[in-house]
Parts: sequence; C-alpha cells; structure tokens
Amino acid sequence: MNIIIVGAGEIGTHIALSLAAENHRIVVIEADEVVAGILNSRIDARVVVADGTSITTLIEAGVGDCDLFFTLTSDNNINLVSASVAKRLGAKKTISRVHPGIQRESLFLDYAEHFGIDYLFSPERLAAVELAKYVRNPRAFMVEEIARGHVEIQQVEIHEESPLCGVPLREIEFPARVRVGAIARNGLTIVPRAGDAMHAGDLITLFGEPTKLHDFVPRLRNDGGRPQQANVVIFGGSEYGFSLAQTLESWNCRIRIFEESPERCQELSDQLTNVTILNADATSLAEMKEEQIGQADFFIAVTNVDEDNVMTCLQAHSLGTKFCLPLIHRADYADAMTSYGEKLGILAAVSPREATRKDLSRFITSDRFHLLQQLEGVELIESTVTERSTVVGKKVRDVKWPEDCVLVALLNSVRGQVPAADDEIRLEDSLYALVKPKAKKEFLKLVAP
Repeated sequence: MNIIIVGAGEIGTHIALSLAAENHRIVVIEADEVVAGILNSRIDARVVVADGTSITTLIEAGVGDCDLFFTLTSDNNINLVSASVAKRLGAKKTISRVHPGIQRESLFLDYAEHFGIDYLFSPERLAAVELAKYVRNPRAFMVEEIARGHVEIQQVEIHEESPLCGVPLREIEFPARVRVGAIARNGLTIVPRAGDAMHAGDLITLFGEPTKLHDFVPRLRNDGGRPQQANVVIFGGSEYGFSLAQTLESWNCRIRIFEESPERCQELSDQLTNVTILNADATSLAEMKEEQIGQADFFIAVTNVDEDNVMTCLQAHSLGTKFCLPLIHRADYADAMTSYGEKLGILAAVSPREATRKDLSRFITSDRFHLLQQLEGVELIESTVTERSTVVGKKVRDVKWPEDCVLVALLNSVRGQVPAADDEIRLEDSLYALVKPKAKKEFLKLVAP
C-alpha cells in the first residue's frame, strides 16, 4: 500500500517502522529536522522535513495516489487540518490522532464528519480500552475487541461444576447476540453446531457484546452468577488514568485514583462522579499501606514514567493486590513484561504505541483478508465485502456459509455488532469470522472474490 504518515513522534515512529518492515511504500512528513533525521537513520522509507498541513508538501509526497493517510502528531489542529486537506486532495482513507477530549466532544459535534476524515482515535483511549479488558476478564485465556470495540472475543475454560456442562447449545439461553464460536477439546477444535455440548476442561471461544459477555462468562466457570464488584486503584490522573476511569465507570467497579497534583485532583473530581480521587503518591510505601492497597483487586499504574509504573505494581503485589497492570510506553518492554511479569505478580503490561498499531492495522488490507488472531485450530479473520461479492444485499440467513466457519461480527459505517439472521450485508461492510483453514478459501470466495 502507498501510505503517508505525518508526525514522527513516539506513535508515528512506531507505526512507520512497523509498516516499513511489512514492505509498504512509506512517506513520513516531520516538521522537526532533528526528529526527522533520527527516523531517517532507522527506516527504509522516504522521510520529508516539511509542514504536514502544506498542500504543496502533500502533493509532492504523492497524496493523490495515497491508500492510507495517517496524521499522528500530538497537535490536534495539525492532525485535523492535514487529514482533511489530504482527503480533498485524493487520499483514499484518512486517519487522524486526536486528544481524547475531542472524542468526548463528539456527542455535540462529529469531528470526523465535519472535517471529512474517515477515522479518529486517541492512544490514551485505546490504551484504556486495552487495560479495561483485563479488569473485566482477568482469568480469561484470551480477550480481544473487534469491530471498533462493539464485539468482544474471549476464551475461557469450562469448569467441571458449571451448570452448562453437557447441555446442548440449542438448549442454553444465551444473551442476545452472544455465541460460541469454537470448542477446543483434547487437541482438536470444532466450530460447533446447535446439537454440540460443552464439557469440563473444554476451551471455549465466545463472542458477543462486551457487557453481555461479561455477565454470561461466570456461568461457564461456576463463579456464582454476576461478578462481584471489583476494587480498582489507578495510579496517575493523566489522560490515561482519566480515560481508564471513564471506561470502567459503567462496569461493576469501585474506583480510586491516586494523583499527586492538587489541581489535577480537583479537575478529576469535577468530571468523574463515581470515582474517589486521592491526593496521594503511590510511590510512597507508607501511603500505599495507609490506603490499604493490598486489599485491592487491581492496581493499575498509568503515569508517564515507565519505571514508576513497574515498581509501584511490584510494591502493590507485595502488599497483597491480586492483579497488577502497568502502562509501559516502550512496546518491546511491554511485551517482555507481559511474557515474564507473571512471576513478579504482573498480569499484563500495556503499551499505548502497540495498542495504536493494533487498532490501525485493520486498515492495512494488502490481501483479501486480515488475520487478527491465530487461535488453536481456527483463525480470526476480517474481510471487506467487495463489488463482486455474491453476498451484497443479502441477509445473513440467506447466505450458504461454508462449514467450519462462523460470523462473529459485522461492521459498517454506522455500527458494529454480532450479526443476526435478518441483518443485511452491504457493500464495504467488514465481516469478521472464525474459520478453520479449509473453510477460509470458501469464505473469501463469497466475501471478497
């Protein structure tokens, strides 16, 4: 793909290096000569020192032939203007980074529509969503959100005392638009039918709307019904902490935020109604003990200092906190911490850079499909409905889908959801499916021939 990136900061550099490694044709526009020079020495791509809002610069960078145009600076005005101008100059798809406050204001004004931009995102919100997944499902084997967060996929193991053991799927009262996509048993994986049943020890892949899935999963584990209220402590009241608290407010959580700045504490108190704001320093062992951090279910450190985030998580674990989650800006460090952190009491580490790359990767469509997850025996793939597709205009029930294939989500310009039988498939809809290898080719023949 032909891709132009405006901004070579932390996020822009991470995205540019990832895409260049995949052999896409990249042009990076960066106004700061020093920053541009550093990236130029690390990447096999064209790096231009210029203003990303300049029409002349964009035309010289090849915006008219651009498949994807990213604006990834830390300045809202530059990003919105640059992406809007690029769209007018012929860029096929424009994607812009914005401050989370812009996304919150979308209730009053749709900035994407106003500026003619295809997609707006903030790394702070994406990181918050990633952290919140672990709070909602700390014992899940795998949790992924697809269709812009409207659908969640989760893998859980069936407990031997679960009331659903041995019950045919057709007899289970699933919440609306919640399904079982795959059952792994004794090294074999099946895409189940209505007459199949779940057994103790099975690894089940479920999908559905996040809230409904969250309420249903305890029945598989015999956890006694609806999950207990989670006691969550957030260290850091920056936009990361604020976005995380906002994300968790609607869930069954008791939330406290530790923030050192009195002024920021007042701002948070004015904006978060169901969250306790503490003017305290979580790097102080005495203050952690005083606030009984050891009794918390989750301690989540989201300051801008990676070392503080890791060390306070280790301290919280030593005091008795069940699950600890640090925000780590370096994506490679976050991966290492997730891999080895369990021994140190860390459930997982989340990187804003990697959360952004993961979210934006769905726009990279060099092939007819995008592989989202490789699971045991099945793949989670995404494909866009093309003009030649035979499913355009049909309802889900009227399509003869291949065996060993199950639709898990349908995303259009309006919404994303688990597809129901009467949902109509339209041109350029994104279809997400769990498929076994032999079924993938037949699925793609239907959707993107």
